[in-house]
Amino acid sequence: MIKKLFSKLGVVFFLVTFLFSTCNVNVITYADDTGMRDISGLDFVKDMKVGWNLGNTFDAGNETDWGNPVTTHAMIDEIKKEGFNTLRLPVSWYKHIGSAPTYTIDSAYMSRVEEVVKYAFDNNMYVILNIHHDNTWIVPTYAHEAQTEDELTKVWTQIANHFQSYNDHLVFEAMNEPRPVGAANEWSGGSYENRDVINKFNATAVKAIRATGGNNTKRFIMVPTIAACDQSVALNDFVLPNDSRLIVSLHLYTPYYFAMSINESGSTSTWGSDSDKAAMNSELDIIYNKFVRNGQAVVIGEFGSINKSNESSRVAHAKYFAQAATSRGITPIWWDNGIATANTAETFAIFNRNSLSWYFPDIAKAFVDGTTTTPTATPTVTPKPTAIPTVTPKPTAVPTVTPKPTAVPTVTPKPTTVPTVTPTPTTTAGNIQVKMFNGTTGSSSNAINPKFILTNTG
Repeated sequence: MIKKLFSKLGVVFFLVTFLFSTCNVNVITYADDTGMRDISGLDFVKDMKVGWNLGNTFDAGNETDWGNPVTTHAMIDEIKKEGFNTLRLPVSWYKHIGSAPTYTIDSAYMSRVEEVVKYAFDNNMYVILNIHHDNTWIVPTYAHEAQTEDELTKVWTQIANHFQSYNDHLVFEAMNEPRPVGAANEWSGGSYENRDVINKFNATAVKAIRATGGNNTKRFIMVPTIAACDQSVALNDFVLPNDSRLIVSLHLYTPYYFAMSINESGSTSTWGSDSDKAAMNSELDIIYNKFVRNGQAVVIGEFGSINKSNESSRVAHAKYFAQAATSRGITPIWWDNGIATANTAETFAIFNRNSLSWYFPDIAKAFVDGTTTTPTATPTVTPKPTAIPTVTPKPTAVPTVTPKPTAVPTVTPKPTTVPTVTPTPTTTAGNIQVKMFNGTTGSSSNAINPKFILTNTG
C-alpha cells in the first residue's frame, strides 16, 4: 500500500514538474501578506534599477481616450524583456470618483487598474501607482486646502485598502505634479502658499495610506515637490512628512531646450558636448547633495527627450543621464506617451504598443545599459559646513568700587530781620493799656510773633 502511494506521488510530482517546465507557469506573489522587506530606501530604489511609463493611458481618465491601445500582458512582457525593471502606472481618477462626501471610486475602473498591475507583477517588476491628472480637485491654496485634504484622504484610503495585501514591489506615489494650474508661476516653483499646501497634501496622503494597516504600514511611498521640479525654490521649501519609508519624486526633462522644446528660440536637436555633460552633472549633484547623501532615496519618475529626427543625440543623452543618475543612487524612469511622430511636440515614445516593437531600440538599450555600466563621472560632493563650537566667554571681573560720600554743603541760615517797631504814642494818661502788634506789619492783630507794649494811659 505504502509502495503504491509513493508510486502515485512520484507520478504527480513528475506531472507537476513537466507542466511547469513546458507550460511556463508563473507563481504569482502579488496578493501576499509577506514580502515587506526590512530594506533602506537607498537599497530599495537601487533594486528598482530602471523604469518605463505607461503614459497617456490611464492618466487620460479612460484607458484609450488619448489614442493608445488597450494595455495587454504582451506589452508589459516586452518592456520587461528589454531590461526595464519598474513600471510606472500613471492613473487619473477624477472621471471615476463619485460625489462628496464619500468620493467612491468606480469598482470596475479599480479592477482594470489592478489587472495591469498584475501584468507587471507577473514579470517580477516593481509598479508605481499614483494619482495623476487630478488637478481639478487637488488645488494647492489655503482656500481649497481643507476640501482637497478631505477628498485626498478618502481616495487614497480606497486605493490603499484595495491593494493592501500586495508586497513591497508595489509603490504608491501621493501625487504627480501638484501645482497652481494656469498661474504664471505654474512651472517655476509657484508661490510660498502653493509649496506650503503641497507639503501638507503629501503628509495627508501618507497618513491616509498608513492608516489602512497591513502591508501599507511599511510600503514605500513617493512624494513630489511642487510640479515635481528640482528648482531651488522648490527644493528649499520642500518638507518631507515625518515617515521613514519615503522616496522623493522628481521629474527631469533636462536640458529643456533639447529634451522638450521645439520651434522655440533656443531649441536644439544636438546634445553631448562637454558643457552639456557638465550641466547635467551639476543638476544631479544638487539632488544628490540635498537628498541621497543624507540617506534620502530619490526616483526620477519622468525623464525623456522628444523626436527631432536626432536619434544619435538622443541615444547619447539617454545613456549619459542613466549613468549619471545611477552613479548617484537615483533611479531613472523613461516617460513614454505612445507618440513618436518626428518634429512635433510631446513625442516621447520609444515603444510601439500596437506592433509590440521598439520605435527606437537603440535609445531603449542605451537607457537600460546606462544603469548597469560604469559611470563617466562621479558626483561632486558639496562639503558640509564644519560646525564651529559656541564658546561662552568667561565673565570679566568687575572691581567693587566703594563710592565716595557725597559732600553735603553746610548752609548757614540767613538771620531773620525783626523790624523795629516804633510804638504810637498814646495821649491819654493815667491808665495802663496793653496793645498787641503784629511784629511784621505793626498792625493790631492776633498774628504770630506778637509784641506786647505797656503804655501809661493814665
